[in-house]
Amino acid sequence: MRPIILAGHERPVTQVIYNREGDLLFTAARDRSPMVWRAQQGGARLGTFEGHGGAIISIDVTADSKYLITGSADNSARMWEVNGGKQVFQWDFKCPVSSVSISPDEKHVAFATSMLMKQEPEIHIMKFSNDPSTLEAEKVQSLKGPKVTMSRALWTGAGDHIICGAEDGTVRKFDVKSGEEIACVKEHAGGINDLQIAPNKVHFITASADKTAKLWDLEDMSILKTFKTERPVNSAAISPLMDHIVLGGGQDASQVTTTTTQERFDSRFYHKIYETEIGKVGGHFGPINAVAFSPDGKQYTSGGEESVVRMHNLDEEYFTKNYN
Repeated sequence: MRPIILAGHERPVTQVIYNREGDLLFTAARDRSPMVWRAQQGGARLGTFEGHGGAIISIDVTADSKYLITGSADNSARMWEVNGGKQVFQWDFKCPVSSVSISPDEKHVAFATSMLMKQEPEIHIMKFSNDPSTLEAEKVQSLKGPKVTMSRALWTGAGDHIICGAEDGTVRKFDVKSGEEIACVKEHAGGINDLQIAPNKVHFITASADKTAKLWDLEDMSILKTFKTERPVNSAAISPLMDHIVLGGGQDASQVTTTTTQERFDSRFYHKIYETEIGKVGGHFGPINAVAFSPDGKQYTSGGEESVVRMHNLDEEYFTKNYN
């Protein structure tokens, strides 16, 4: 499985996402300039979105792939035309934007802002439209959660709740209409670095500094499976095709004395049902900060601390092998 190396970022990668069709890959990094690439045909870079004054922490793309939304440490979120890279709207906040998520009906967008000075973390629910000429920075709901930064705040499939993971190890569920917190569960012993909802919209997965990833039931917020490693987990993704998950993580070399460099920075595949590790993919020279499966499950991408994005087309053996 030979990866396609996407070299364009100059700082650590923070997030990688595919569009709905799976033909485009969007990447964010701490170098202020999110990028869009072909997810096939050699991974050619199609564009760069210039304008932010700080690291890009989170991104999301509309269902028709016309617009990209970015959240930054410069206390702003911005809307861009994917074709051409023109900025068409901007939301301004008092704190860095740690998470961006467009609602399933695309009528709202949720921005999580970090704790800064006396400003408490918050999830801002703003009106949204695919027509930027009609947009206003109008907040329709404010969700108050933990007193620590939220790494991800995502809409559920029905669009009536938001799930968020935080640095204190808690996962919270909010009713968007009422603004009420309806669940708060602490199953991780360390901060949550990533949260991704499964393609089936029934489960979600969390990646934690406590060296585990956990699979959750979205409805009752119970833990279904736990995937254990010997290193902090920075990101976790659920395959839409196989009963597999992929984890990315690692830590600085100065903190590790018992594993080799290659072992620290592998993408690690686990069986979703049996919780067993079934394979590794190496290549990164630093911690892996972001992982994502393509919508068809035939490709996955990882983004690293060393600024490199590695796109992998999964080979035939991966799909035909018996993992039981």
